[in-house]
Amino acid sequence: MLVYLRLLSESFGFAMNALRNNKLRTLLSLLGVTIGIFSIIAVLAAVDSLDRKIKKDLSSLDKNTIYLFKGSFGPSTVPRWKRQQFPDVTYTEYEYLKSALPEAQEMCYQLFVKNEIIKYEKKSVSSVNVVPVSHEFIDIQGLEFSEGRFYNEAEANSGAAVVVIGDELANSLFENVDPIGKQVRLYGQRFTIIGVLKKQGAGMFGDSNDTSAFIPVNFLRKMYGDNNDSMTPVIVIKPQKKIDMDAFKAEISQKLRALRGVKTGEIDNFFINVLSGFTDLLDGIIANMNLGGWIIAGFSLLVGGFGVANIMFVSVKERTNLIGIQKSLGAKNRFILFQFLFEAVILCLIGGLIGILLVWLIAIGLTKILDFEFVLSFGNVILGSGLAIAIGLIAGILPAISAAKLDPVEAIRSGM
Repeated sequence: MLVYLRLLSESFGFAMNALRNNKLRTLLSLLGVTIGIFSIIAVLAAVDSLDRKIKKDLSSLDKNTIYLFKGSFGPSTVPRWKRQQFPDVTYTEYEYLKSALPEAQEMCYQLFVKNEIIKYEKKSVSSVNVVPVSHEFIDIQGLEFSEGRFYNEAEANSGAAVVVIGDELANSLFENVDPIGKQVRLYGQRFTIIGVLKKQGAGMFGDSNDTSAFIPVNFLRKMYGDNNDSMTPVIVIKPQKKIDMDAFKAEISQKLRALRGVKTGEIDNFFINVLSGFTDLLDGIIANMNLGGWIIAGFSLLVGGFGVANIMFVSVKERTNLIGIQKSLGAKNRFILFQFLFEAVILCLIGGLIGILLVWLIAIGLTKILDFEFVLSFGNVILGSGLAIAIGLIAGILPAISAAKLDPVEAIRSGM
C-alpha cells in the first residue's frame, strides 16, 4: 500500500513538473479537458437550477390539478384550424361543473389577459401580470401573505373593485407606506388594496407573483362581457386526494360534452390538461437539454483526451532513459504503467477542477446579477471530477502501456 502511495506522490510530482517545465504545451493540451468539463457541468448546473426552480414554483400545486380550456399544454392530434374553432369555457359551465363534480375538492374560474399598467398617484408600474380569478384560487394556489387577505366569496361574486398585489408592486408603488386600504388605478378604475403577497422571486418563465395583481374575475366579466377575444378563460380543478384520475377525467368529459351537446362519435371540443402532463413535458425538454450538453461537451472531451494522450507520449519519450534505469533496478511493468497512468489522471483532474471552478464562479456571478439562483450541486462536482479521471485513464492507458513494455537496455541506450 505504501508503495502505491509513494507512486501516486511521484506521479503528482511528475505532473506538476510537466506543468512547470512545459507550461504552454501542457495548458494547451489540458484546454480541451477544461472546456469539455466546463461545458457539461455548466449545462447540467443550469438545467438543474431550472428544474429546481420549476419544482419550487409548482410545489404549491397538486400535480393532479386540471386546466380545462380550449387549448392544450402539449402536442395534439387535433389540427390547429380545428382547435381554433373550439369554444371558450364559460362561467356558466364553471358553475355547472362545480355542482356536478363532487370529486372536485376545489374549482375556480380564471381569465388569461394581457399585462396592464397599475398606477398610484404619480407612480406607475407597467407590464403588471393581472390575474382575474374567482375566490377559490387561493385554496388551489396556496398564496402566502405578508399582510392583508384574499377577497372572499361575496366580493368575488359581486365583482368588487378590490385587488391583491405582489411584493414588488407594493415596494414600487408605496415604498415604506402601508398599502392596505390604498386605492390604485387599473383598467381605468379604482381598486382598493386588501392584501400583499410574500416575496416569491422570479418564476420559471420570467413571471412572478411579485409583479402580479389579483382581482375578482367577475369585475372584468361585468366590464367586458364573456366574448372578448383578448381574454382566454380557463377552469382550474383540484381533485380530491387519491382519486382515479382517468375516471375523473372521463367524468369531466362526459359532463361537459352533455352540457355542450357534443354528439357521439365527435371529438371533445375542449382539452383536459393535467399539470403532471405539463411537468412531464418539461422533464422531456430538460432531458433533451442535458443530452445536447453531453453531445457538445463530448467533442471537447474527445479533443482534450487526444491532447492528454499526446503529452503523455511526449512524456514517455522524454523519460525513456529514466524508465530504463527504473526497470534495471527492479521496477516491474505495472509500476511503470501506474506511474504514467496516474500522471495522466492527475493532469486531467487538474483540467477538470479548473473547469468546475469556472462554473462555480460564473454561477455565483449570475446569481448576484439575475433574480435567479444558479446552483452547482455536489453531485455535479463529483460527476465532473469522475469524467476528468475517466478521460485521464482512457487517454493515458496507451502511453502507459508503451512505457511499461520498453526494454530496459534499449531504453537506457536510447537516452544516451
